[in-house]
Amino acid sequence: MIPLTDIKKASEAIKDIAHRTPLLTSEQLNERSGNRVSLKSEHLQKTGAFKIRGATNKVKQAVLDGAKYITAASSGNHGQAVAYIANQLNVPATIVVPEDANPAKLDAIEAYNGKIVKCGTTSAERIPKAIALAEEAGGTYIPPYDDSYIIAGQGTVGLEIIEQLPDVDVIIVPVGGGGLISGILSAVKQLNPKVKVIGVEPETANDTYLSLQNKQITAIPPTLTIADGLRTSQPGDVTFPILLKHLDDLVLVSEEEIKAACRFVMERMKQVIEPSSAVSIAAVLSRKLAVQNKKVVAVVSGGNVDLKALQDLIQ
Repeated sequence: MIPLTDIKKASEAIKDIAHRTPLLTSEQLNERSGNRVSLKSEHLQKTGAFKIRGATNKVKQAVLDGAKYITAASSGNHGQAVAYIANQLNVPATIVVPEDANPAKLDAIEAYNGKIVKCGTTSAERIPKAIALAEEAGGTYIPPYDDSYIIAGQGTVGLEIIEQLPDVDVIIVPVGGGGLISGILSAVKQLNPKVKVIGVEPETANDTYLSLQNKQITAIPPTLTIADGLRTSQPGDVTFPILLKHLDDLVLVSEEEIKAACRFVMERMKQVIEPSSAVSIAAVLSRKLAVQNKKVVAVVSGGNVDLKALQDLIQ
C-alpha cells in the first residue's frame, strides 16, 4: 500500500495542473440502482481522464531527477497525460500506442506535441518498446500504472472522494492495470477502512479477476473490448499485491452492459464518457453489487471517446 503521506504529497505536486473534479448525481440512476449514487467525474479532468494525476506526479519527479526525454506506453489516456505535462515542462515525449489506438486520443497526443510510435495491440508489446526507446536515447520511461509515484497521483482521487462525501459507503472503480484502484485503495483504506472499494472489469478483459481468483498474477491473451483503456494483459507487480490484500470485491460486466451505461449517462445526464469509464456505472445499473440503500461513488475515469464511434454506442 502507498503511504498516505505520499498521496498527500502528490496532491500538492499536482494541484497546479489537475482539476478537483465534482460529484454528479442523477435521481434516475438512484432509482434504477437502489442506491444513492454519485459519479466522480474524471471525464471532466484535464486531458479528459484521471491519468493526468499520476503522470504529473511522476513526470515532475523525473524532471527533478534530471530527465531530458520522456517515453510512455499507452492505449491513449496515459499517453495524452504524459505528453501534456511533458510539454508543460518543455521536455520532449514519445508515446508508444497500439496499432488500433483511438484516433481521438492520438489527435490529442499530437496536439500536446507528443511523438507517436505504434506497436502491437497489447500492453505486453508496447511497454518493452517504450522502455527500449528511453534506454536508446538516455531518457526516462513513465509507466502507465506500475509505479509508486503514478499510484500516489491516482490516489488523490480517493482523497477527494472522502473530502467531498465523508460518509460514502462504497466506491466503484474501473480496473485496467490497477493504478487507479490501488491508489484509491491506498488513500481510502488509510482514511476510513470501513469504506468498501469494488473493482469492475469487462468480461472479455478479466486478467485481474482471474489473478485474484488464482491469488497470483495471471496473464490473458490479447483480447477485444469496447473499453479499450482496460485492455491490459495482466495486473502490475506493484498494483496487484495491493488489490489482493485490500480490495473488497471485483465484478465483471458485459459489452452490452457497458454500452447501455454509456447511453444512460449520455441520454439522462448529458455527459460524454468513454466506455472504459462506463464499466463502474454498468456495475451499478446491472445491480451486480451486493449493496442496497448505500451511498455509492462510481468513478468515471475518462471522457476521451472517438466521436465517430458514438453512433455504435448509442444505437
